[in-house]
Amino acid sequence: MTNIPIRSSGSLNSGNILSINQTRVQGALNRQNISSINYTGTRRIPDSYRPARTHASEGSYAPVHTQSPRETLPARDTHPIPPLCNLIQKGQKMNIGTAGQLQRVRIAMGWNVLNPQCDIDLSAYLLNDSGKVPADDWFVFYGQTRSPDESVILNTGGSPQDREIADIDFTKLHASIRKIVFVLTINESFDRRLNFSMVKDAYIRLLNPADHREILSFMLTDYYENVTSMMLGEIYLYNDTWKFNAIGNGVARDLAGLCELYGVQTN
Repeated sequence: MTNIPIRSSGSLNSGNILSINQTRVQGALNRQNISSINYTGTRRIPDSYRPARTHASEGSYAPVHTQSPRETLPARDTHPIPPLCNLIQKGQKMNIGTAGQLQRVRIAMGWNVLNPQCDIDLSAYLLNDSGKVPADDWFVFYGQTRSPDESVILNTGGSPQDREIADIDFTKLHASIRKIVFVLTINESFDRRLNFSMVKDAYIRLLNPADHREILSFMLTDYYENVTSMMLGEIYLYNDTWKFNAIGNGVARDLAGLCELYGVQTN
């Protein structure tokens, strides 16, 4: 097992938040240090309303329970859905450009929630031919917002139109990467007994970063009670063509469970 550095030295605070993508601390990722990175973005529930990130282990799916009175949270804001001009259907695969010619794509994602406890994060997994990450830092999430080759950069602040954005630069993408999967995960889903039946309006759209023109978009149609992490879509290389696959399916795993699924060592 190779020890891969993670771009964080512990819980974020006013003294180290500016250096999250600069400080490198040796050590393999594990459930403890993945879940201990406190997100301080503006769109999420403030830390004063929730405990530090912890995750129960993946096991049998826990049924939905009503919210405990001591966990009462303020209502989440409703985010308007932008115009989705070139919608494709679940399972549909579309060409987005030829390898060597396609340079950049912006991934924009949004959602709303039925349960205000649902705090959702975007993560992206850069996979090789075996369907696994080449090493532990080849997945991008709120605590590690850039891939090692700088080809995928996550903007957790989103934009006025979208909750989260990921920019992809194919000119920087390592030759071993053949697929990038985009996943929405409900934070503390097992502890709080949350699932994707409590989510709505989830979408992903591909934009031309030069003029923000929509290339294609996909609106999630199925919201499952036994799903805590949803794969909305993936970009993959087929022969010499980059394609987008509208997946729209998920698994009953938290962030640490997804890391195991895609080959990130979690000890």
